[in-house]
Amino acid sequence: MRVKSIAGLLTAATIAWGLSAPFTYATDISFWTWRQEDRAAYNELFADFTKKNPDINVKFNSFPDENYPTILSTALAGGKGGDVIHTHAYGWLEQFVKSGYFVRMDSANMPSLANMSADALLSGTYRADSQVYSLPFASQTLGLFINEDVFEKAGLKAPTTWEEFATVSKVLKDKGVIPLANGLGTSWFNEMFVASFTGPLLGQEFVSDLKTGKATFKDPRYIAALNKLLDLRAYMSPGFEGIDYATAGQLFINGRAAMLAGGSFDIATYRAENPKTKFDFIAPPAAKAGDIPQATKFYDGGYAVNAASPNKEAALKLVNWMGTKEFGDKFSALLHNISPIKGVDIKDPLLAKVAKLNETAMPHINVVYFRFEKPTGSELLQTNITKMMSGSITPEQLGDEVTKGLAKWYKPFQGK
Repeated sequence: MRVKSIAGLLTAATIAWGLSAPFTYATDISFWTWRQEDRAAYNELFADFTKKNPDINVKFNSFPDENYPTILSTALAGGKGGDVIHTHAYGWLEQFVKSGYFVRMDSANMPSLANMSADALLSGTYRADSQVYSLPFASQTLGLFINEDVFEKAGLKAPTTWEEFATVSKVLKDKGVIPLANGLGTSWFNEMFVASFTGPLLGQEFVSDLKTGKATFKDPRYIAALNKLLDLRAYMSPGFEGIDYATAGQLFINGRAAMLAGGSFDIATYRAENPKTKFDFIAPPAAKAGDIPQATKFYDGGYAVNAASPNKEAALKLVNWMGTKEFGDKFSALLHNISPIKGVDIKDPLLAKVAKLNETAMPHINVVYFRFEKPTGSELLQTNITKMMSGSITPEQLGDEVTKGLAKWYKPFQGK
């Protein structure tokens, strides 16, 4: 009996150990982000990952957006921080790579790089060595929201050219509807307002000329585009100077304004805030009929692996999975964002339309090319666009200020 009892205890202990071992010896890794509102979606995605990798558990940690860079910098400088870091793109990323905080990615440790386009990878690339340090997570598109209910009631069609935009705006204004919801009360949103409307007027050749220094922001093409922005003041709300991002959104979704220059990142937000509102998202007005529709595109950020992580192997495994079609399909469905992963299925008809616009989109010039040193192109434009729209400086003066500011660090502009 005693032998049998001992054998039974050993069997029970073996079974118990076998059941608990995966949990006892599982690797716990943390994911740091500023996207507090995405917690439920990411937790669902991470649960899918753990089902495939039961030896790895992922904990979601979010921080306030405005404090995220400081919190992250402090943690990384002390050899701490999350195992996987949600990063912003381009110039924001570079400061952390320069300090050696992130793991360099290549085809050996990150096969999913092959699932990304060249312009997507650029958003996570360090200029000094042309290597990728952050796997892109989403693209964002700037365009024109159209309140279909307002347009239908007014008997109007969405404008595709500047001439049509002016025509429908005058009709809407006569009917007591604000044609354009945008104001100038939020600096970052003002920059997107500028990019949305000037992009189709500038074209890809202008971007190439800027990159090489053949052109600066004093170029006649840019000045002409800025002058077009001045025309928009007649179609914005009285007191537009003080209307901020949130107020503009409310004017649009509640039908007080017919159009809003904004980003695809707000599609899900507007649907949630007013499910009854029917709206569309189109390219901003082109210079003339027949021009290729051109929205503006940039990449929002990516996923990096902390070089000081004690769990780099598990972290790399997670990030590599976040570059697969399986992840991208569900990411787009849950978060209503355009994934940079090739071949992702987009079920939402409006998001599919945005993805189509991306095929001919302009890059967001300041975000993609001029955020690497101080003063950034974004800071210079945001400071001066409110002055220009209020009439205190001219488009020529704005172009000169931006060019002079960038010339402090951007060599192609120096001496021009």
